[in-house]
Amino acid sequence: MQSVVKWSQGLKLHGISIGTSHRRNFVYPTTRPCCVASSKPHQITNLDQTCSDSLPTFNQSANVPLVEALKTAATEQVACFHFPGHNRGKAAPTSLSSLIGSGPFNHDLPELPELDDLFSPQGPILEAQSLASELFGAHNTWFLVNGSTCGVHAAIMATCNPGDILILPRNSHLSATSGMVLTGAIPKYIMPDYNPHWDVAGGVSVLEVQRAIQEVERDGSKVGSVLVTTPTYHGICSNLEDIVKICHSLGIPVIADEAHGAHFRFNKAFPRSALEQGADLSVQSTHKVLSSLTQSSMLHLSGNLVDPERVSRCLQLLQSSSPSYLLLSSLDAARAQLSDNMGMFDQSLGLALEARKRIQEIPGIDLLDLSVFRLNFCDIDPLRITVGTSRLGLSGHVADDILYECYKIVPELVGTCSLTFAFNLGTRILDVERLILGLNHLSDNFFHKNSKILCSESDGSIQPFERGQMVSTPRDAFFAKKRRVRIKDSIGEICGELICTYPPGIPLLIPGEVITEDALTYLLNAQKQGALVSGASDTALSSVIVCDQ
Repeated sequence: MQSVVKWSQGLKLHGISIGTSHRRNFVYPTTRPCCVASSKPHQITNLDQTCSDSLPTFNQSANVPLVEALKTAATEQVACFHFPGHNRGKAAPTSLSSLIGSGPFNHDLPELPELDDLFSPQGPILEAQSLASELFGAHNTWFLVNGSTCGVHAAIMATCNPGDILILPRNSHLSATSGMVLTGAIPKYIMPDYNPHWDVAGGVSVLEVQRAIQEVERDGSKVGSVLVTTPTYHGICSNLEDIVKICHSLGIPVIADEAHGAHFRFNKAFPRSALEQGADLSVQSTHKVLSSLTQSSMLHLSGNLVDPERVSRCLQLLQSSSPSYLLLSSLDAARAQLSDNMGMFDQSLGLALEARKRIQEIPGIDLLDLSVFRLNFCDIDPLRITVGTSRLGLSGHVADDILYECYKIVPELVGTCSLTFAFNLGTRILDVERLILGLNHLSDNFFHKNSKILCSESDGSIQPFERGQMVSTPRDAFFAKKRRVRIKDSIGEICGELICTYPPGIPLLIPGEVITEDALTYLLNAQKQGALVSGASDTALSSVIVCDQ
């Protein structure tokens, strides 16, 4: 039996009392006190400041119509009798204004005529979106203030009518499931390639997509669209171009959930973007690797299979009627940041390649690459580095806390036996040096040839994504009468809630699916290792909501 060590029990880490972690308060399974190391952390050396602080330069005179309109409106001396109630910062809560200053409040303006209307743009928003569509290679671009989740919802609503089939990977983001609840579309799942040693799912094959389309046609149903997540959270890219060719030959539009690939168009070393491979709709999280504010994204359209007016109507239904002009202008600014410097990612790419090279030399640290998957995926994002912690005898969650407590290193994604690091325009040489020191520290203290591997190489019998039995559609299950049952009594019941680990936000239990023992086992094991479970009404997972049959 594995011993259980609570982070809150005041473990000593290199002579430092950890106490209760302010990051999380989970229970970790481990074979030994996971935070006790035999040596002090490696020291972070002083690097050449001209290198460590050298970041890409940005064009300060770029055309930013929405940013300029916001600047002009904010500097006007007006008697303000409109919303919001902080009155251009004059009544801003001091607890927040003392932290972020008055600037955000001064520029937090409502739908003034001079700032344009997001849902009927004729001025600076229209111009900003047009500049974005030109830069990203789209026919139409819409700014999103409800994140890429809103973009996925709109893409599904614009391509699927109630009762249509949506073909999608089983490891799609939870927004795809909620999009089916909104539309009444029926899922036809494709199983992604899955590596049980890494506990990481890759992309989907062209053959799987083709087979799914044929099965739907044999059933006499209609495919509304095909959704492909590319790249995945770990940067794995499916062969979207060939998938598009098959779909377009049958008049089926292709949606690319490209939330993690907004930067692909801006360096030749990156994978090709979804639009460059022929996708009809691409949803991009401009805030992830590019530099807009969190929650701001873009939806791009290309080709003539999808009606742009229907997309606009969907977005009017889905987006806030009081959009934040700070978010909107940050999209305009992020676009302008890239417009005049297509080599802006050269430095970030160089740092990522150097980091990957140095990580390969660290004993006990594995690097995720395309060779770990059975399928021949076409590419991987070089700015996304995933390291495996299995050979260290550590779960990804324990390794994450050690790196944070010792080196203040914060990864983008923590897996059951891996850590994923996202490089971007703000990554510095000093950051990379700290990462290498931290990983060397893990290697020095936890890598032993005979150490027990917590995330063992299984036979794949228990996977997070399986061909589950769908008894009702996500929409029907969402609105169905429900009851709560004990978790051990839920096997065989119809799931009534959407439960996932977040991040990455991939549902493990979906409304309408039959709950299986394997799915519960995986979910409970992930929770024990420190994964944050989202969507469950009972956060302790002692019970679950199911549909009445």
